[in-house]
Amino acid sequence: MASKNWRKCCGWMLKALGWTAVEPVVPEPKCIILGVPHTTIWDLVISYLYYTSVGGDAKVMVKSSVFVWPLSPILRAMGAVPMDRKSPSKATLGIIRHFRESESFQLAMCPEGTRKAVKKWKTGYHTIAREAGVPVYLGYFDWGTRRIGRGQRFELTDDARGDTERIQQAYEQMHLVGKHPEGYVTH
Repeated sequence: MASKNWRKCCGWMLKALGWTAVEPVVPEPKCIILGVPHTTIWDLVISYLYYTSVGGDAKVMVKSSVFVWPLSPILRAMGAVPMDRKSPSKATLGIIRHFRESESFQLAMCPEGTRKAVKKWKTGYHTIAREAGVPVYLGYFDWGTRRIGRGQRFELTDDARGDTERIQQAYEQMHLVGKHPEGYVTH
């Protein structure tokens, strides 16, 4: 957990960059917070500043190929966890195990799976949430309004693809804008 001074510093930096934190930290000690729309690496920076400033400490899965010097120590300090995209099922099982063994673990994930525009989102978040028994929140970063929040809690069913489509529809209704708008498409 970040010190009170560091939280204040993150809040100041967020405001200096023109962003407004809309919601407080997720109340549950374990959860998945989706981050949409993901169109730039800057989403990680803005999300880190936001969640730290409101008292949170979320981890985020980042492709392992970017964990090189000098970026690696910076990413780790920001809560990034390397993910081997060549073995997603192994990574998923590791995250589920981590949820089960931890008293507190909040994980931020981008269901798009990439910064490029995709119509069919990945459902790994769903598998992890259902197997670990943790809730999912519809976090967002809107580059159009520069507002960021952890979003509302979304109740999952046993239908991963159906839930993902409903989540995409919920995000579509929010009219979010990515830093690179061409990188975010809705249905």
